[in-house]
Amino acid sequence: MSIPFSNSSTNGGIVEQTRNLMRVDSNQYPTSRIVNSVNNWLDRIFTYGKRKDVNFQLDDSNHTKLPIGSTNIVANQSDYSFLTDEQGNRITNITRIDMVDANGNKTQLKKIDQKEVSGALGAYKTPAGVPVEYDLISDNVVRLYPTPAVNVTSGLIYYFQRSPSYFVATDTTKVPGVPDDLHRGFVIASAYDGALTLGLSNLQTLSVELSKEEAKLEEYFSSRNSDSLRRLVPARENNK
Repeated sequence: MSIPFSNSSTNGGIVEQTRNLMRVDSNQYPTSRIVNSVNNWLDRIFTYGKRKDVNFQLDDSNHTKLPIGSTNIVANQSDYSFLTDEQGNRITNITRIDMVDANGNKTQLKKIDQKEVSGALGAYKTPAGVPVEYDLISDNVVRLYPTPAVNVTSGLIYYFQRSPSYFVATDTTKVPGVPDDLHRGFVIASAYDGALTLGLSNLQTLSVELSKEEAKLEEYFSSRNSDSLRRLVPARENNK
């Protein structure tokens, strides 16, 4: 069952459940502190999910735009940075680059790494022409090879991962944009942070519950692709 950020009528929101577990009121532990804990736990889910589940592009369901963008290709410019999406969310990783050439033909650029290039990088794939490869220099900066020779409007189409949709203190019915199975973790993590901050007597109990939520995270992302086909590769026999 999904858990909204706040629901004072039922006391079933993250805010209300957190305070119930801590046995405190809004004066003792204001909403702004719960917001910080909720957003920290949201970051933890996304960091964990990106590391553990490389076959699925984790995204927050609260985002209203797909994680796809485009930018102009500029003649003689090889480096392109992608810092935020069109709604201002921070781009954390580029997962794919497609290109539209001057004739409208669409192709996928091959991802390479600098260590695969022998010789000087400045001499690789020269002179300027139609890009066929890209190197991910950092999480959101790419270098095209060869350097583009002509301008193309919206010539680069990039796919990415981004920061989640964070909460603010005035949120009410908004629910975390992650699977319902992971929602209780927001309550436990917030209550644990509060108990640690205020030195509450149930800190150890909440620590145990937090460990359960962390285990739930691992189980969820480990089993997400359990229906994917796995290819068995036979071991090679060494006849020497």
